[in-house]
Amino acid sequence: MATDLDLVRRLAAADRGLAVLATTRPDGTVHTSVVNAGVLDHPLTGVPSVGLVARGDARKLAYLRRAGRAAVVFRAGWEWVSVEGPVELIGPSDPRDGFPPAELPGLLRDVFRAAGGTHDNWEEYDRVMADEGRTAVLVDPARITGNG
Repeated sequence: MATDLDLVRRLAAADRGLAVLATTRPDGTVHTSVVNAGVLDHPLTGVPSVGLVARGDARKLAYLRRAGRAAVVFRAGWEWVSVEGPVELIGPSDPRDGFPPAELPGLLRDVFRAAGGTHDNWEEYDRVMADEGRTAVLVDPARITGNG
């Protein structure tokens, strides 16, 4: 799996972390959105996962809570890779046993950096993330497929 995650890292870096997130709506139809995502170690288990950050009021969070699974597709040119598996949410509305809420700003920074993000003012970043109720979405790479 390490080789597959190396491909995910390479393709994420090639397109500034842009990816398509897919999950399901309650009626079984597919919900997709474009996100920034990257590979990072899970903050509690240390196992590599695909992470992204979502607004607290985003429809995708409601769908992810219900479905409990997602796929994230990265591409660069004609090369692509999909990471699919169970999701874990950590945020103001999704507390996680064993994860102190005071560590959420650091986790959101880690996810942002894993997706290729940088910031000149981390205090401002933390304030905006808190104001928007941002939540870390961590996808366990149970299945990785692609053409790379």
